Amino acid sequence: MFPIKDTIPHTGFPAATWALIALNGIIFIFEISIPPDLLQQLLFFFGLVPARYSYPDWAVIHGLRLDDYLPFLTSMFLHGGLLHILGNMWFLYIFGSSVEDGMGHLRFLIFYLLSGICANVFYFLVAIHSKVPELGASGAIAGVMGAYVVMFPKARIVTMFLIVFFPVFVEISVFFYVGFWFLMQILSGALSLGSGEAGGVAWWAHIGGFIAGILLLPFFRNRRYAWRKTYPDEIHHLIGR
Repeated sequence: MFPIKDTIPHTGFPAATWALIALNGIIFIFEISIPPDLLQQLLFFFGLVPARYSYPDWAVIHGLRLDDYLPFLTSMFLHGGLLHILGNMWFLYIFGSSVEDGMGHLRFLIFYLLSGICANVFYFLVAIHSKVPELGASGAIAGVMGAYVVMFPKARIVTMFLIVFFPVFVEISVFFYVGFWFLMQILSGALSLGSGEAGGVAWWAHIGGFIAGILLLPFFRNRRYAWRKTYPDEIHHLIGR
């Protein structure tokens, strides 16, 4: 299921969302422009490697500072490949634009960063022995998705399905879309624990970020913001009064 757009009309330009997309893009261009050995060092120093904190001797051997917690922030701006960053930035655009519209630019930016940090902390606690760098914005974006469901429960997502290589577009409830997505994270995360898998997709960062987004939302909701109706005809009705 690939989201194409949502039904939420925007009232302003999502400057913070686009700034995050641009920053991630610039950093990714830098990643692919440097030699592979230097890139590997970059990912280990600025990506989140749980063993850095759980295995001090291993960290010292590899030149990783034990008192450096910056990777809990910087790892969310690093990506492992073109499809990785394109998928993340598309989800950020789809869900982030509306959430930012409801929070305001600065509130949204702080909310996004805190969601990502919480996602990384949750991942660290689950994969504490992993020596593989955890990268990507998906934990922070999962927090945005959690906030989106609470803020816009009547929203619908235009979703693309591939049926025998032919795209089919269906408009489905945000509860179904995000609920199915979250269930897949839970199942995949449980399977990764059972298999002892340390690398691959950071499912538990997604889960932690999603929960964090819901819990953080009350502190970032703009109280002066009039919650918009979901459908354009309802907006037109209000304008016509």
